[in-house]
Amino acid sequence: MVVCSTAFITLGRSQLKALGGSSLPIAVMPHPFGVRTRAQVRELAETFVDEIARLATGGADKTAQAAKAGGKKIAGATTLALPNDLIAFNDECERRRWSDGLPLIPPTVSRVEQMLAGSTRARHEVVARVAPGFGEASVERIAINAVMAGCRPETLPVLIAAVEAVAAQPFNIQGIQATTNSAAPWIIVNGPLAKTLNINSGLNCLGQGARANATLGRALRLILQNIGGALPGEMDRATHGQPGKYTFCCAENEDANPWTPLHVERGFNAGDSVVTVVGAAGTLNLNSHAKDAADLLRVIATSMTYPTSNDFHFAGEPWLILSPEHAEVLQRGGYDKVKLKEEIWSLSKMPAARFARKDYDRAEHTRSGELGGFSPETLVPISPSAKDIGIIVAGGPGTHSVYVPTFGQTRAVSRRITP
Repeated sequence: MVVCSTAFITLGRSQLKALGGSSLPIAVMPHPFGVRTRAQVRELAETFVDEIARLATGGADKTAQAAKAGGKKIAGATTLALPNDLIAFNDECERRRWSDGLPLIPPTVSRVEQMLAGSTRARHEVVARVAPGFGEASVERIAINAVMAGCRPETLPVLIAAVEAVAAQPFNIQGIQATTNSAAPWIIVNGPLAKTLNINSGLNCLGQGARANATLGRALRLILQNIGGALPGEMDRATHGQPGKYTFCCAENEDANPWTPLHVERGFNAGDSVVTVVGAAGTLNLNSHAKDAADLLRVIATSMTYPTSNDFHFAGEPWLILSPEHAEVLQRGGYDKVKLKEEIWSLSKMPAARFARKDYDRAEHTRSGELGGFSPETLVPISPSAKDIGIIVAGGPGTHSVYVPTFGQTRAVSRRITP
C-alpha cells in the first residue's frame, strides 16, 4: 500500500506503474497540511487510519483510474512518422508532452546518428535508470534528447557524464524530481574540455548567449522529463519551479581562480575533464564593493543566512559562485579555500528562534541529534561542517558573487568525462 495526499495521487500512481506495482492500492489523505492546526491534523489522521484499514482488508482503491504513466521498457528507440513542418512537429511534441515549452529540433535518424558519433559508447548501453519513472537512459535515448535540445555531437560525452552523476544515490534525483521545492540540477564543467567546447565560465556564464551552456542544461532537463518521467503537474510537483529548470550549466573560470579548481579539490587530476551536478534551489545575487576580505566574508555569510532555506532545515550543501574580483579580494586577505569555508560556516550560523514555529519543529527533528540538543538559542549551521560548503570561481568583471542554496537533502556528484 502507498500513502499520499490528494495533491500527489498522480505522482504516486505514476511511480507505482513505473516500478511495476500498478495493482497496489493508494491511501489518500486530504491536502493541504500546512494550513491546518495540530488538532485538525490529528483528526485527519484518525480518520485516515480507517481508510488504511479498509484498503488493507480488500476495499476498492478509488484512485485506480488515475494511472497513466510508465510503460514497457525497450532496448532501442522507436522510429515514428511525425510532421516535417517544424511548427507542426513542435505542436505534436507539445501534445505528446515531450517538450519543455521551447522549440525543439526534430531528432531524425540522421541527426541522431550524427549525435551518437560524438561518443564511443555503445548506443544501447544503459547509462542509468532515471527516477522517479526509472526510465532507461541508454546512450541512444540521451542522444535523441540532445538533438532535440540543440546540442552539438562533441558535447554528448559531457551529457552522458551528467546523467550518470544525477542518477547517483547521493544526488537524490528521486527527491529533486518529485518535490514541491524549486530544485533543479546545476551542471558545472571543469578541465580542458570546458574550453574546447566553449562552455562559458566568464561574463554572463549563468545567462544566455553560449550554445554549449544552454543546450547541455536543456538536454539534461529533457532527459529528466522524457526518460525520468517527471512531467510538470504529474511526477514533477514543484510549487513554482525556477528558470534553472530550463537550463542551468556553466564552467568554472579556472584561469581566474586563485585556489585549487573544483575538480582537483574533489579528487580528480588537473588534466581531467569533469562534470559536477548540484541540486540547486535557485540563485541569489551578492553585490558588494567591500575591499576588506573579512568585511566581504561577513556580508556574504550573513546574506546566506535566511530561515526558509532548506540548507538550514536539512543540513545541506550550500554553494557559492565567487566572481574573480571577490576571489582576488579574499585571496589577498590571506584566505585559502579551507579557511574561507571555515569562516563562512562560522559566520552563517543562525539562531533557531528565527525559524517559523512549524519550521522550528521540523529543524529540531532533523538536526537536534547532530547538534546535541535544540533550543531557540541554538546556533544552527548552514551545513554539517565547513567542508560541506561548495565554492567555485566563475563570471566576469564586476563586484558580484552568487549564493546557490540547495534542495538540502542532496549532495553534489562529480563524474569524469570519457569519450
